[in-house]
Amino acid sequence: MNADGVDESSWELDPEDESGAVIATVGRQLKMWREAAGLDAMQFAKRMGYGPNLIYKIERGTRIPRPEFLDKADEVLEAGGKIAAMKVDIERARYPKKVRDLAKLESQAVEIGAYDNVVVPGLLQTAEYARALYALRRPAYSADEIERLVSARLARQEVICRDSPPLLTVVQEEAVLRRPVGGKMVLRGQLEHLLEVGRSRNVEIQVMPTAVEEHSGLAASFKVMRLADGTTVGHSEVQLASRLITEPREVQVLDMRYGMIRAQALTPRESLTFIEKVLGET
Repeated sequence: MNADGVDESSWELDPEDESGAVIATVGRQLKMWREAAGLDAMQFAKRMGYGPNLIYKIERGTRIPRPEFLDKADEVLEAGGKIAAMKVDIERARYPKKVRDLAKLESQAVEIGAYDNVVVPGLLQTAEYARALYALRRPAYSADEIERLVSARLARQEVICRDSPPLLTVVQEEAVLRRPVGGKMVLRGQLEHLLEVGRSRNVEIQVMPTAVEEHSGLAASFKVMRLADGTTVGHSEVQLASRLITEPREVQVLDMRYGMIRAQALTPRESLTFIEKVLGET
């Protein structure tokens, strides 16, 4: 934690994120409680155990307070749970907008099909693997931003663990399973996780061997989601861009292409055996 307590007590807010209004409201409420308690920012910061600069930023709505910060503020200001209750308001606002939008679609899906030729799909990543990926990003993320993004990614995974989860099918390139992102131990943990999740009744993982000659997915990674209302949408994320695909003809092409990719890959049973083989070689 730095002198302002920023790394451990708050997240940076994207100024273009529409959730800023929610964060600003939380900040104003916190300031009103502080002033009602007869404390200036310096006194409040001292009792909280953080630097005054952080208090100013949270009250101005430029930083997103973490849940533990609000719990501590509730205790210090004797708010009787009213400040702590605002954790609900910031729960989703703390994640980047593009992650919230994707998570919303995934939560509405009855079937999710994902093909990835670069990394393990986010819905199947371990925390260590995700953290290693974000650490590789250039320009580099701050440690605070990495943890925020990892938390967002893990939160998305709740959709496949709920009582009525969607069917998740994944086609994964062999090369990805062998690339030691984060080192061999991180990769081993990721492979073990794939084996565990791949045995779930609602998850099917298929491996696309590098030796396969006929491959319909060389263009890019993508996702196809069938929603509960019968709509089918696509999603593609490439360098510097994340795109939701809703135009029927484009979605049809992705759907067709995904079906061909699955047909060209190993079966789910063969794929689990293949992953076990790679794990043994790692």
